[in-house]
Amino acid sequence: MQISSVRNPVADLRALGIENASRVFYQLSPEELAEQTVARKQGVYANSGALAVNTGKYTGRSPKDKFIVKDAITTNTVNWNDFNNPISEEHFDRLYQKITKYFTGKEVWVRDCYACADQDYRVNIKVITALPWSNLFAYNMFLRPTEDELASQQTEWVVIQAPECLADPATDGTRQDNFSIVSFTKKVIIIGGSAYTGEIKKGIFTVLNYILPHDKKVLSMHCSANMGDEGDSAVFFGLSGTGKTTLSADPDRKLIGDDEHGWTSQGIFNFEGGCYAKVIDLSAEKEPEIFGAIRKGSLLENVTFFPGTDEVNYADKSITENTRVSYPLEFISNARIPSVGSVPKNIFFLTCDASGVLPPIARLTPGQAMYQFISGYTAKVAGTEAGIIEPTSTFSACFGAPFLPLHPAQYAQMLGEKMREHNVHVWLINTGWTGGPYGTGNRIKLKYTRALITAALNGQLDNVTYQTQEVFGFAMPDSCPDVPAEILNPRNTWADKAAYDVKVRVLAEKFITNFEKYSEAADKEILAAAPVI
Repeated sequence: MQISSVRNPVADLRALGIENASRVFYQLSPEELAEQTVARKQGVYANSGALAVNTGKYTGRSPKDKFIVKDAITTNTVNWNDFNNPISEEHFDRLYQKITKYFTGKEVWVRDCYACADQDYRVNIKVITALPWSNLFAYNMFLRPTEDELASQQTEWVVIQAPECLADPATDGTRQDNFSIVSFTKKVIIIGGSAYTGEIKKGIFTVLNYILPHDKKVLSMHCSANMGDEGDSAVFFGLSGTGKTTLSADPDRKLIGDDEHGWTSQGIFNFEGGCYAKVIDLSAEKEPEIFGAIRKGSLLENVTFFPGTDEVNYADKSITENTRVSYPLEFISNARIPSVGSVPKNIFFLTCDASGVLPPIARLTPGQAMYQFISGYTAKVAGTEAGIIEPTSTFSACFGAPFLPLHPAQYAQMLGEKMREHNVHVWLINTGWTGGPYGTGNRIKLKYTRALITAALNGQLDNVTYQTQEVFGFAMPDSCPDVPAEILNPRNTWADKAAYDVKVRVLAEKFITNFEKYSEAADKEILAAAPVI
């Protein structure tokens, strides 16, 4: 048994109903967890020193199998819908008993950690896993208390993951045998039937998206963030696959975080202690910061190797397009530690437009910004969810609807207030296609997107001329350093201009239809920002 000098994990487990485990491993180092994984033939080392594992049946999140316990706390506060699925207290209790009993006679790994880099909003977490590499993921992704802090740390939330613990839909109230369930009353997340580590981090993200806005009046955001040498913070909103991690890992700016943040009256802070980056088609040339972070201590998921070698083949999508790596934030050479920043001066809404009609960059008015934020248009990129094999146009409110327990209007209202109070510049960035839709056009080059964002951050787009996109009303710059002028208006990139005109109207109709459910909560300024057909 491996125990800390300051805590007795066995007593902590017993209090949670986990008794008679064969072995308890507490607060192991990344090296120990990697060695245990390899020794149990659950993973192998890549030539970089990173540990590589396969998450099995599930290589992405399963939103339809994520539940929130419907009880006195949540009944009238959670926005129940297709991804905030209710489950009864009785069914939760039955599955909780099942997952705690699962560990009888088995090995268990325990880690105390926390979320929220701003100590005023710190949430202490205990992560209990049935696999050593799942515990390594928790080490990488959450913030790591010191040994002195462990002595007095009081657990607020518990996460229990056991991939081989299966639900019985006939009696457990689930859709199938896998499940991820949050109980806000008991402050527990249970995950069974899936070894995909993203369920751990998104479970805590869902929790923070409730307690911070609802209880602390702090805006929670699905975004990445970085900060320049002058102390100017920038925020990048976007769903998985739109480029949040890639674009925030800028060698000329300090990385605050790549996925989840809070915005207080004083500034912004990272929820996490690490990064969970997609690695499909990764190269040292395109993304040197991420590539360099894949080393001893990192955890690669669902990658393959070149035959007969331990060299990762990042181009191989045979397991999934959602190949991932987790690593501590400090593995990025220019990470900002502690991961807090000033009030943002620029906000970027990242969208992966599969229809190929949105501009690579556009300047938004406050009304347009709120309309786009509430709409949250993008394409679900292959692999980020089970069943997605090619980009599919979708609308995800606040660029993170699957993780928002509250009504989107509550987050949008908070963002709008902060944008106006601090006079923030807001930009729409299309990281998707140009010259035609997916299958016909080409993905916008990363170097152009980087150049556009750099120009916006440096004020180089403040004094250029703009033209207006007729249907959406966006202001598109006529020029930008290091970017061909002809791509700034997407219509110019289409060989068939009439086909572009048709496609842009089709997309506009989708926006209008989607927004109907939010129109009653929107003011005149937001409604006026709708596309005009």
